[in-house]
Amino acid sequence: MIKRNKASIPKFIIHKIGNKFNDTRNVFSEEPVVFDEDSYNLMLPFLLKPFTNLTESFRFHHHADINLNEINSYARRLFKEEEFFVEGSKNILLHLFEQSNSAQIKTGDVIVALFEDIEFNEVQTTALGIFKIENKTNFFQTFQEGNSFDVVVQKGISTKKIDKGCLIVNYQDDEGMVVLSVDNNNYDAQYWIKNFLNVKYADDKNNHTQSYIEMCKDFSDEVLRTDYSTQEQSHFLAKTVDYLKENDTLNIHDFKEEVFEKEEQKDLFDDYKRLFETDREVLVRNQFHISEAVVKKQKQKLKTEIKLDTNIQIKMDVEAPDASSEYLELGYDEEKKMKYYKVYFNEETS
Repeated sequence: MIKRNKASIPKFIIHKIGNKFNDTRNVFSEEPVVFDEDSYNLMLPFLLKPFTNLTESFRFHHHADINLNEINSYARRLFKEEEFFVEGSKNILLHLFEQSNSAQIKTGDVIVALFEDIEFNEVQTTALGIFKIENKTNFFQTFQEGNSFDVVVQKGISTKKIDKGCLIVNYQDDEGMVVLSVDNNNYDAQYWIKNFLNVKYADDKNNHTQSYIEMCKDFSDEVLRTDYSTQEQSHFLAKTVDYLKENDTLNIHDFKEEVFEKEEQKDLFDDYKRLFETDREVLVRNQFHISEAVVKKQKQKLKTEIKLDTNIQIKMDVEAPDASSEYLELGYDEEKKMKYYKVYFNEETS
């Protein structure tokens, strides 16, 4: 989604955030961090790498007036007023602190950073990053004492992944500024996305495709596998991926005609779509342009395998939609009183 080849960090500050439900307090920095070369070269990719492969984006939301969205307002001012950086970062922390509405919300470090020369949609621009570090990692530190070396355990920030983070790109379309978000500690779905950022999915092909794939995956799990078979589920997922790869635009009527052979499954799919939209509070469009990038990314997560209680797994290729129906046969052995799968093949392949 973004390119960071030329990116830099002109402003960076760290605060400590508490939780009003367990009597831990906020601790504020008064000055931005001045990096040494080694820490800067490690910090820049650590903060930006999670956003380079994201396909879905958000836009700020407010039920009454978008200008009343706190993070939207702070971000706009931070982009315009350099002297507002420290005060603005404190306001962001206070807003995040107010969303600590239960004892399970974790304390930690909050990083606020301004980035320059972020590339988005082939445009060089600025961006505001807000990151929350919730978990510290144990590591060994060796040191010399006299004529010997000793070791001590310390806690620090792991450079492998960000716990929570967002990147507000100073790039605006008809829906507002672009917001990217990651949450690797998703213990409260409301806390980061809805309560703190107050954002909604962008109305674009990436999110339309993402929502449709998620709906199809859930339908296969909750309906096809439960009411029919794992083989039927795998066949549906493979057919879904095939349709999304072979077409530029999805039309739900054409999709159902191509993917389903049974009329009853088309009706079940329509019923499930309505349920999915209500539960997720999203609109799954009946027609939209398909995002090739989202299909490529999401197909890796679609599991087309059959796990048996005899410790045997049958894995099918999601790229071959007809394989499960042509070369896999489900039956029942009366003598053993057990179900079986018969697999047809010409040769084993490595």
